Amino acid sequence: MPQREHHAPGHALVIGGGTMGVGIIAMFLAGGWKVDVVSRSATTRDGLPAALAKALGAMGKTTDTSGLKTYATLAEASWPAIEIAVETVTEDLPLKQKLFAEMETLARAGCAITSNSSSFPISEIGKGLKTQSRMMGLHFFMPAHLIPLVEVVRSVHTDVKLAEQVGATMRSLGKRPVQVKKDVIGFLANRIQGALMREALWLIEQGVASPEDIDATVRLSFGFRYAAAGPIVQKEHSGWDTTCAVAKIIWPDLSNAKGPPPVLQKNVDEGRIGFKTKRGFFEWNDESMAKERARYERALRKCLEIFREEGIV
Repeated sequence: MPQREHHAPGHALVIGGGTMGVGIIAMFLAGGWKVDVVSRSATTRDGLPAALAKALGAMGKTTDTSGLKTYATLAEASWPAIEIAVETVTEDLPLKQKLFAEMETLARAGCAITSNSSSFPISEIGKGLKTQSRMMGLHFFMPAHLIPLVEVVRSVHTDVKLAEQVGATMRSLGKRPVQVKKDVIGFLANRIQGALMREALWLIEQGVASPEDIDATVRLSFGFRYAAAGPIVQKEHSGWDTTCAVAKIIWPDLSNAKGPPPVLQKNVDEGRIGFKTKRGFFEWNDESMAKERARYERALRKCLEIFREEGIV
């Protein structure tokens, strides 16, 4: 298995101190990096030390946030020292484009400029800019301080060596980088996850199974196996001949919907969007949400222990 590379701690900039930003900042701090954080919100800036202490604690790291500095504007940050910038703002393409244009004028030549966008191609975010060779997607997964994978997404303009260097930096910080060699919508994980979600929601829509049983099916069958082996290696175990035969029978009947099914749209229209409104497919209250968050984080940490034992993160 690949061994983690060792890099001297550096200096990073993170734009945005929301849920994703906190996890990414914690990753850098845990690796001994200095981190500049830019957020227009004074409330967000003031709340960062407490949020980071909690994230670092969950990582089993010391809650030292002395390497953190916060700013209200990009221009205030320590640009001559910054080696990598990570944008984590809301999924708003014009906003991201504006920030990238500003960063291009501020960042030193060797600085990688990256976006945590989960949907917009990096070629769209950096469109028209002069230094697109140093721009790439750097897509983390929530909670970013615990989920080990990060996608390094290249456009046709991205310098391959720089993308590999960013991947090496991520590995030195305890992440498992994957190189997404084409700037496809959704990258790797969200495309694969989207295919599963489309079918899961179709099964609920058609009354084939309850949300509870859909979750149990994923977690306790193939999802359980996926923690041990990805879908490709798993089929190396079981045989591609079986997969090919099953594909001929099942795949023609799978959902090929071009958009969200009515059951999902109805939930959104009614404000049933999950923890944010305390109701989704399930009903929630403060106590049940706290219990579920704790259970979820505990399960992630257990899985992370297995991956660390294998040396893959």
